[in-house]
Amino acid sequence: MTRITVAKGDGIGPEIMDATLKIIKAAGAKIEIDEIEVGEKVYLSGNTSGIANESWDIIRRNKIFLKAPITTPQGGGYKSLNVTTRKFLGLYSNVRPCMSLHPFVETKHPNMDIVIVRENEEDLYAGIEHQQTDEVVQCLKLISRPGCEKIIRYAFEYAKVYGRKKVTCFTKDNIMKQTDGLFHEVFDEIALEYPEIENEHWIIDIGAAKMADTPEIFDVIVTLNLYGDVISDIAAQIAGSVGLAGSANIGEECAMFEAIHGSAPRRAGQNMANPSGLLEGAVMMLNHIGQTEVAEKVQNAWLKTIEDGIHTYDIYKENISKVKVGTKEFAEAVIENLGQKPSILKVVNFSKDAVLTLPKYEKKTPKNKELVGVDLFVHWNGTNPDEIAEILQSINTENKELTMITNRGIKVWPEGFNETYCTDHWRCRFKPTNGKIMYKNQIITLLTRALEAKIDVIKTENLYEFDGKSGYSLGQGQ
Repeated sequence: MTRITVAKGDGIGPEIMDATLKIIKAAGAKIEIDEIEVGEKVYLSGNTSGIANESWDIIRRNKIFLKAPITTPQGGGYKSLNVTTRKFLGLYSNVRPCMSLHPFVETKHPNMDIVIVRENEEDLYAGIEHQQTDEVVQCLKLISRPGCEKIIRYAFEYAKVYGRKKVTCFTKDNIMKQTDGLFHEVFDEIALEYPEIENEHWIIDIGAAKMADTPEIFDVIVTLNLYGDVISDIAAQIAGSVGLAGSANIGEECAMFEAIHGSAPRRAGQNMANPSGLLEGAVMMLNHIGQTEVAEKVQNAWLKTIEDGIHTYDIYKENISKVKVGTKEFAEAVIENLGQKPSILKVVNFSKDAVLTLPKYEKKTPKNKELVGVDLFVHWNGTNPDEIAEILQSINTENKELTMITNRGIKVWPEGFNETYCTDHWRCRFKPTNGKIMYKNQIITLLTRALEAKIDVIKTENLYEFDGKSGYSLGQGQ
C-alpha cells in the first residue's frame, strides 16, 4: 500500500480527479490518500504561493503527488504553483508521452508515438530577470552540468526500461555555444554509455519543424526547459488533443503527476470534461510506484474505451465516435473495460521492472579556473560606438585595456558596421595587456576609474578559462 497526496484543484479538477481515482481504485490500485487543497482558494486567502506550509509537509512525507489542474488568479504577484513545486521538490524531469490514437481520435499523424523528456528546473525558467537600462531587459539562462547529466541520463534510462530504440537531443548550440553547447556535450558523453540505443542531435528549430511534420521518425526526445515546454504541447496537440496527455515530474526524492491541460473553469461542474489527461498521469504514477500490473490494466481499458468510440465532447466526431458521454460516464466505461484489451490500437505491456532507479549526481573534480578578463556592461545613451570607445579607453591602464564593444551581442567596435542599430546597453570587454592572467583587484581598479569618469556600469561579468578552454562568448562578427 502506497500513501499518496492528492489535490483536486480548480475548475474541472475535482470532476476529473474523482473519475481518475474511481478508475484506478477499481483496477486494484493499492493506495491510501491524503487530500490537500491548493490553487485558487488558497491564493485568494492571501497565500501568494497557492499552497499552505502544512500541505508541503504532507507532500514531502508521502513523496508521491497526484495533482489536478489549478487556476492561478491574474495579477497580484501570484506565483505559479507548478513551477514552485518543481523547483522546491527538485523535480528535474518532466516526462510527456504523446501517442496518436488513429483512427479513433482525429490526427494527421497516425503513427506518432514519442516521449518528450524535458529538463524542469533550469534554463530561462529560473526566472532571473533585470531591467538594466531604459531600453534593455535581461533574462538569465542558467544551465548546469548536474542539470544536464540528470535529465539526459533519465532519458536514456527511460528508453532502456520502456524498450525505446532512439534518444534525440534538441538544442540551439549553433548560437548558444556555452549553455546549449554544454547540454549537447553532456548528451554525447552519456550516449556512449548506452551503445544499444541509437542517439542523434538536432538543432531545435529544424527538429521542431520535423517533429510537427514527421513525428514518427522520433522516439524519445530530450531537451532543455523552454524548448521542451513548447514542443511537448505541440506534440500533444498534433497527436490528437492536449486534453489526452498526462505528465510526470520526477525528482530524486519526490514525484508529481498531472494532466498537461489547464483548469477550464468554463466547463466546470457540467460533467463534460475529459479525464484522460489526468488518468494518463495516474498511469505513470502507478508505474513509478511499482504497481505496473494495475497501470497496464488501466491503460488497456482506456484504449479499449477510446476504440469503442465512447468519447467526451472534446474528441467526439460524428463519423468516428459512437456515443458522446460525460466525465462520469466515460469513467464508468473505462471501469467496465478493465481486464480487456484493445483490438486495433496497440496493446500496452509494461515491464515489471518499469521503475527507474538513477544514481544521484556526484560532483566532478574542479577544473583549473583562470581569470582572463572582464566585461563591463554600460548604460550609455549615445549611438556611436567610436564615441563610447573613446570614453572607455580613458580608464585603460598600462596592464589592462578595452579590446571589444558589443551591442545586443553584435561586435560594434573595433571595425563595426555603421548599419548596425545600437541601443543603450553596451558590453565592453577589458583584457590584460601584459600576459594572460587578470587579477580581481584590477577589476576593482577599473570600476573605480569608471566611477570617476561618470561611466554608468550596471553589471560586470568575469571572463574565465577552465582547463585552458574559453568559458565565455565572443561577440557575433568576432
